[in-house]
Amino acid sequence: MKQTFGQTLKVLRQSKNFSQRELAKKAGVDFTYISKLENDRLPPPAVDTVVRFAEILEAPEDVLLALAGKLNSDLKDIITNSPEALKFLNEAKGMGLTSDEWGLLTKNLKNLR
Repeated sequence: MKQTFGQTLKVLRQSKNFSQRELAKKAGVDFTYISKLENDRLPPPAVDTVVRFAEILEAPEDVLLALAGKLNSDLKDIITNSPEALKFLNEAKGMGLTSDEWGLLTKNLKNLR
């Protein structure tokens, strides 16, 4: 089963040996907010907060954003401003690609240039 944003946040925080209070202080939020996120009692935060957590925890921003159901502004702009990009993503979504197939697609995409 896929981990939630909150579960992943907790694992990352613990891997850095941060208490909830330490992470909260570094991120500029209340420690009770961290607790509620980690226990899935609140939905994932806004993009800027997710990015701040990723920076503090030295975690991949895109992974945390995906778990939060968010897109960074660059990807959002590409999807919004390029009908072909959106068409491509919808086509790929409909194919139900495996992890290996996504990797192969990425490799082939890099070879395009």
